[in-house]
Amino acid sequence: MTTRFGSVALVGRPNAGKSTLMNRLLGEKLAIVSDKPQTTRHRIVGILTAAAGQIVFFDTPGIHRPLHRLNRQMVREATAALADADLVCLIRDVAEPFGAGDAYLLELVAAATPPKLAVLNKIDQIVKPKLLPEMSRYAAGGRFEAIVPLSAATGDGCERLLTEIWRLLPEGEPTYDSELLTLHPERFLVTERIREKVLEATRDELPFTTAVLLERWEDPGDDRALRIHAAILVERESQKGILVGRHGASIRAIGTAARLDLESYLGRKVFLDLRVRHEPGWREDQRLLGELDQDRWGTTEPAAEPGQPPASPSKSSS
Repeated sequence: MTTRFGSVALVGRPNAGKSTLMNRLLGEKLAIVSDKPQTTRHRIVGILTAAAGQIVFFDTPGIHRPLHRLNRQMVREATAALADADLVCLIRDVAEPFGAGDAYLLELVAAATPPKLAVLNKIDQIVKPKLLPEMSRYAAGGRFEAIVPLSAATGDGCERLLTEIWRLLPEGEPTYDSELLTLHPERFLVTERIREKVLEATRDELPFTTAVLLERWEDPGDDRALRIHAAILVERESQKGILVGRHGASIRAIGTAARLDLESYLGRKVFLDLRVRHEPGWREDQRLLGELDQDRWGTTEPAAEPGQPPASPSKSSS
């Protein structure tokens, strides 16, 4: 039986539903999900293995106008995925009006070399007559191999998307173990899940100016609790007060929610020690950004270029 192998870049504007879609296609929660734009800050690698072969998904940060070193790094990772992948899926949130950012992204993706699919997401939030102009817009010029309307939230249309992906990927043998879901170390996924609870608990500008840095990971083995020590970074002292809350109520609530989620995810008892760390200008601090990138790949040295992991799946040569 002929099998297929290749990488698929999921690209789009912030909050288009890329992470929700990848989780849906994988059948498991890998990428954290939030209603806050810029939730995804790195290229997240997800691996789907089936009888038809193996797909390596790149869930990328939303493409936006970058104002800080962190944001510039995020956009570089997203645009680099266009060249690295065997197939590009442009995710469009059809519940939002088509604007200048969508037009820019459409042209950017249209210029990419790999074959492309236009994925019109969130069809569950609009009436059918509003979908038809969107389909016509993305069908114009024959820039996409197919136009796929779907809802990542409900799963409607997702099987058709997978069928199109399998059709367009090159022939090849699976590269990774069939049990492997991602290339990221467990420690990075843990910090992401903690950050998800921070996003759920905060509003306004806080989600954009916080990050979670793993400080210590102590595994005593046996049946004893895994001890995780992590810091939530904030840029201003006032933000620290918001996260800590009155008499520490907010940080305790975040810690409890994160601990319960981690125990379910890891399948073991967890002791979670969270603290809020004031780091002015951390989004411009190359050293701190390097530490965060090290967590993502489990390396002792940061990757040479943002978005390029030490052992990242590259474009298929088959």
